[in-house]
Amino acid sequence: MTTKNRLAVSLPGLDLKNPIMPASGCFGFGEEYAKYYDLNQLGSIMIKATTINPRFGNATPRVAETTSGMLNAIGLQNPGLDFILAEKLPFLANHFPELPIIANVAGSTVEDYVAVCARIGEASNVKAIELNISCPNVKHGGQAFGTDPEVASELVKSCKAVTNLPIYPKLSPNVTDIVPIAKAVEKAGADGITMINTLMGMRYDLKTRKPVLANGTGGLSGKAIKPVALKLIHQVAEVVDLPIIGMGGVATAQDVLEMYMAGASAVAIGTANFTDPLICPKIINDLPEKMDEYGIESIERLIKEVRESKKGIQNA
Repeated sequence: MTTKNRLAVSLPGLDLKNPIMPASGCFGFGEEYAKYYDLNQLGSIMIKATTINPRFGNATPRVAETTSGMLNAIGLQNPGLDFILAEKLPFLANHFPELPIIANVAGSTVEDYVAVCARIGEASNVKAIELNISCPNVKHGGQAFGTDPEVASELVKSCKAVTNLPIYPKLSPNVTDIVPIAKAVEKAGADGITMINTLMGMRYDLKTRKPVLANGTGGLSGKAIKPVALKLIHQVAEVVDLPIIGMGGVATAQDVLEMYMAGASAVAIGTANFTDPLICPKIINDLPEKMDEYGIESIERLIKEVRESKKGIQNA
């Protein structure tokens, strides 16, 4: 079996040459990273969040380092749907026509999400939609879409009604129990799940006695959250039959395989792109050797073995 075939994986809407992709928000729209390596090496790209109108994001400072990670409160800064359709996605289509794109969609109301989902598929290279359901829902008093099963279900159904693209809700770890959310989006027709989004956190400046981030709180990402991500992916993989794109603290080929052991079907790399812009191709190159070390024939075979193992545990 060739290296290419060993790493290939098929998900709804996505035929990936390998399971590695940059996570949304950590790779922009690919232009900067394309200066360092050929993006065709990647399995896919999760582009930066797209909202119906341009967003300038939160006040600065909005990024801070933490022990084994970072906090961010960017605030979904992006140039808006029209500009992304006219400029950002055509750049990727022109330079990397075979690279499947996962569009991350965000908003403040169900109508916002629906409007973006209805049009984002106009780009021929967009093959799936990741719904950022960690956004605050203004019609529900600022409560995030992903913290209530019924609200999450309504959002998935509404978006499914306006696009033929596969829908992957991005689950938040900032809930008491993630399982009801996962079950709700599966029942609503989601084609897959991505997880996890960032954990909420803070840091203080001892000189000013105020939070380091202007926003006060921010999303914690990086190596520190990998154990949390693995635990939640494991929980969700045991109760739903949907493929999971796992993320959270991944920085090595070893981390990728741990994500698979937990129940992932593909893996996204987030914060590690900031510390090493070449991290994705490095992990892709390292994967075959790491698979050999643990006697793993192929990624598809590993997915099958893990799923059979989890079903065996459930039926025991």
